[in-house]
Amino acid sequence: RPAEPHATNATLQTPGGTRVVAYSASDLSTTGGVDGAASGHSGHKEHLPKPTTTTETLLQEAIAHLTSVDPRLQSLIEKHPCHLFSPKGLQDQVNPFQALACGIMAQQVSGAAAKSIRNRFEALYEGEHFPTPAEVANTSLEVLRTAGLSGRKAEYIQGLAAKFATGELTAKMLANASDEEILEKLTAVRGLGKWSVEMFACFSLKRMDIFSTGDLGVQRGMAAYMGRDVAKLKAKGGKWKYMTEKEMVEISDKFAPYRSLFMWYMWRVEDVNLDALQA
Repeated sequence: RPAEPHATNATLQTPGGTRVVAYSASDLSTTGGVDGAASGHSGHKEHLPKPTTTTETLLQEAIAHLTSVDPRLQSLIEKHPCHLFSPKGLQDQVNPFQALACGIMAQQVSGAAAKSIRNRFEALYEGEHFPTPAEVANTSLEVLRTAGLSGRKAEYIQGLAAKFATGELTAKMLANASDEEILEKLTAVRGLGKWSVEMFACFSLKRMDIFSTGDLGVQRGMAAYMGRDVAKLKAKGGKWKYMTEKEMVEISDKFAPYRSLFMWYMWRVEDVNLDALQA
């Protein structure tokens, strides 16, 4: 399947069960294949970048870029294979409403608590699948709270469901929008901050050029990567105790358009548990 670092590389599911991808198989053939993607006219929508590779080779090309920028990363990459952007990982089908709703459920609670809330939430609805946006939008806040959600989280999830149910947010939009548009549209939704949207874009949409300077694990990993004494910096305190945002941007920009993979490896430097980030 065609792929591109600045596009959604996951297959998205709609509430009706259909599948949405950013590119069809013809998008490579109409540009003369991957090598010819930069020239000619593609059959995909004009606002999408032309596909430059495929899901089979995306990770391989990203790794080659990272190690060309800094060969020191090679040993870290060999030690920690990245399933997220692998050909198999890119086969995962993602329900965007489910991913965002579960992200809200997981905010500021333990992984075990988030799992319990999700199970109770799904039990509110008949069937074996996650409820549709319309079903959740039509559920009262009182009922939603019986799943263990706080009043505020119940409001957030109901509001998110309403935006999907009315078509303000759609799988098609999330597949076709730019990285900047994704951030703008989703942070406008109550309950979704910048960090939550960045994690969704990286782990669910499989976008390859996302980088979260506000993530403490990324900050810590980058500081260790740069050879700094992380334990000493921890005692310093403050939001940017490990590394300034300016430094993080300057360093990470060298790895564009594969900053998501660079970020993934910065978590691995300090062995951050990524399960909670993919909730």
